[in-house]
Amino acid sequence: MAEPITLDVREELRRGGEPLPRILQAVASLAPGQALRLLVTFEPLPLYAVLGRKGFAHQAHRRGEGDWEVLFSSEPQPAPQAPAPSTAAEPGAAGWPAPRTFLDNRGLEPPEPMIRILDALEHLAPGEVLEALNERDPVFLYPELKARGAAIRTEVRAEGVRLLIRHAG
Repeated sequence: MAEPITLDVREELRRGGEPLPRILQAVASLAPGQALRLLVTFEPLPLYAVLGRKGFAHQAHRRGEGDWEVLFSSEPQPAPQAPAPSTAAEPGAAGWPAPRTFLDNRGLEPPEPMIRILDALEHLAPGEVLEALNERDPVFLYPELKARGAAIRTEVRAEGVRLLIRHAG
């Protein structure tokens, strides 16, 4: 079996960059059976779905604050011993009401998307849902939503990252 390719995108993420094109390029360059070892500053939840659709399983390990290692492999990986940490509660979308508010945050520079989402969330009644479309995964938003007790669902799409956020209550 070939050695995994290691891609460290932590500095790029800390600078506010978007490493997804580099990650996808690295995945495309993998030899059959070769894995990708990705070093990131957060658990890349939406990336699991993107690479899962390409036939990759993942194993994630938190190495410290702002330091994650994720191994993506086209071969099945054993189930983790404990559930992976989550950035927020993730109930099934079944039973959620239709979004009351929609925000298109594409084209905005950080932290404007986060500010708009948190402001809109304050205007929702308990249980109501906000839908937002961002250009990138809003990693700094997740702790804020968790602190407010909000539930969140994310979906990576061609046009950006779609967020469904349910107000606590």
